[in-house]
Amino acid sequence: MTLAELEIEKAKSLQEIADATDAAAVESLRVKYVGRNGSIPALIKGMKDVPPAERPAFGKAIQAWKAEVEAALAGKGAGASTEKAVEADLTIPGRWFHLGAKHPLSRVIEETARIFGHLGFTVADGPELETRFNNFTALNTPPHHPSQDRTDTFWFNDDCLLRTQTSPVQIRTMLANRPPIRVICPGRTFRRDTTDATHSANFHQIEGLYVDTKPVSLADLKSVLAYFAQEMMGSGVKVRFRPHFFPFTEPSVEVDFSCHVCKGKGCRVCKDSGWIEVAGAGMVDPRVFGFVGYDPAQVSGYAFGFGVERIAMIKYGIPDIRWLYENDVRFLEQLA
Repeated sequence: MTLAELEIEKAKSLQEIADATDAAAVESLRVKYVGRNGSIPALIKGMKDVPPAERPAFGKAIQAWKAEVEAALAGKGAGASTEKAVEADLTIPGRWFHLGAKHPLSRVIEETARIFGHLGFTVADGPELETRFNNFTALNTPPHHPSQDRTDTFWFNDDCLLRTQTSPVQIRTMLANRPPIRVICPGRTFRRDTTDATHSANFHQIEGLYVDTKPVSLADLKSVLAYFAQEMMGSGVKVRFRPHFFPFTEPSVEVDFSCHVCKGKGCRVCKDSGWIEVAGAGMVDPRVFGFVGYDPAQVSGYAFGFGVERIAMIKYGIPDIRWLYENDVRFLEQLA
């Protein structure tokens, strides 16, 4: 085939593609011209028979023909797809898209913010990547405490870690403000803990802090948590304090809510005790005030913290914490 004949074949092929009226015709022409056994691949394979002096011009012409054919085919394909899409839009009945629902964790966080908002608490936020000082030192946690071990905490280096609690937000708030302070600190936290169906390496906490120059007592803390329990779980819920130890509070308590399932009589949910452990709390340790530049003789306050997943599991009867992260629509629809 000469160069003149090649130009004639190219013009013919482009005209055939332009005249194609449906997708089947376009596909047939694609196979005919650029398919594995098409005309253009055959010419490329036959380049060895072209005189050496003519090969550069001949090869350039074939490649130009191939490029124009592929461009023309692509244009016809796009046009067919567009026409098909328009036809589908005009003929297929409309689909009903159901409105989504808030995730149970989002519900608990928003409801908690609403409840404490009635008591004058505002919401404070902070970074998930924290320093040793904010996450441990300023919270009166000694260097030998197990929580600082690399088997318990996600460390990036000796001073940088994924926060293990939202308490660092309390430290940041106190460093940036003077009393009175009344905040809750919701957020994501991280610990190396996947021991059972109630623990996850990634989980959420809501911690609260109240500091004032006026006297603050455990009675104030109990009244606030009792109000929260009744608003979140129902008016019949009771609150129980048990002595405990936390480095950043003194005295410290564990906080239990009476079981909302059996009303305190004892069942499988509460392990026949009538109570469900919900939070840790206590009066802010004076040494914590020292780390943030407060005078312990002039201020007092309380702090508390609980897991959002724990509240959600109790409130909605969820037996496995992993269900909250699997994004299974069948599970989420039950809570819609």
